Amino acid sequence: MTTTYYAEETRPRRRRGRRALITLLVLLIVVAGLLIVGDRVAANFAEKKIAEQVSQEVAAQNAQAAPPEVSVGGFPFLTQVLAGKYEKITIVMRDVKGDVNGDSVTLPKLDIVAHDVAASLDTLRKGTGDVVAKTVDGTGTIDYASVTALIDQPGLKLSEREGKLVASAPVEVLGQRFTVNGSAELSVKGKQIQLKFADATAEGLPAVPLAQQVVNNFVKQISINVDVPTLPFQMVLKEVRATPEGLAVTATANDVPISS
Repeated sequence: MTTTYYAEETRPRRRRGRRALITLLVLLIVVAGLLIVGDRVAANFAEKKIAEQVSQEVAAQNAQAAPPEVSVGGFPFLTQVLAGKYEKITIVMRDVKGDVNGDSVTLPKLDIVAHDVAASLDTLRKGTGDVVAKTVDGTGTIDYASVTALIDQPGLKLSEREGKLVASAPVEVLGQRFTVNGSAELSVKGKQIQLKFADATAEGLPAVPLAQQVVNNFVKQISINVDVPTLPFQMVLKEVRATPEGLAVTATANDVPISS
């Protein structure tokens, strides 16, 4: 009697298992790629629609500015779009101009960050309805050229030194020209930036009452309140400080529509 033995087919089974694992990995990579692409498409859609809404709101407030640049923060984007809730939306507005008592005030750049924004998918699709932010914070800079244009003082120069606003301008006393220098305290009052100069000096100035009166008049002339144009999204001025580029302002608002 002859006994026949058959070898176990272990090698083909291993190959089949390896192929299944590779196929699964490929499918996972494809699905991940599709999710990433879909996420980016959702973000682009939200950014485009919110930018359109913001542009309409800015135009309604008669503010002159270049088209806003909008970017949606947080990840993933797709779930934010579907839920209508966004962690953070950044809005960059450039060349923001406003008319203040007949004078033009320019903010070369206004950076706005809206937190916890509610914008339903239906609102974005139809372009109607409110886009509401829990908080909105804005930072911008008023260039010194705009500030000096508001002050009637020939030859006035404004700049920043060690974090303080300083000013210099030529004055004439007894037929001689001197340069007066002074520093200012900055503060915010309502919609105004207050410039209060003090400690003005002029090297070589004669120690006579007339000379001191000229310096005092200079201080009064350049100590002014600067009206800031109406800021978008109902933002209220909170702080001002001197920087090399100009007067940097900080503003904020709570529970405000950034589009309506």
